[in-house]
Amino acid sequence: MTSLLQILFMLLGVVKFVIFVHVIMSWLINFNILNLGQDLVRSIWYGLNRLLEPLYQPIRRILPDMGGLDLAPLVALLAVYAIEIILRNNIGLFY
Repeated sequence: MTSLLQILFMLLGVVKFVIFVHVIMSWLINFNILNLGQDLVRSIWYGLNRLLEPLYQPIRRILPDMGGLDLAPLVALLAVYAIEIILRNNIGLFY
């Protein structure tokens, strides 16, 4: 059972990393540091969007419209941290 929990924590860590990369990349694109005209940047950006859009879409439906501010990555990141906290606090139930 310990192995399954470690794999789950690893997957949650990967999700956190991907969300961080997506957020930082969106800032760099918006401030014209990265250009979507470059093939590598465009393919990474669209790949991250395709990965995270199923996670963000239900959150965006619940959140009110904030204009140009997208809080879905922040809510998703908080949800991942909450899942980690719940699992770590209840790890004794899995043994």
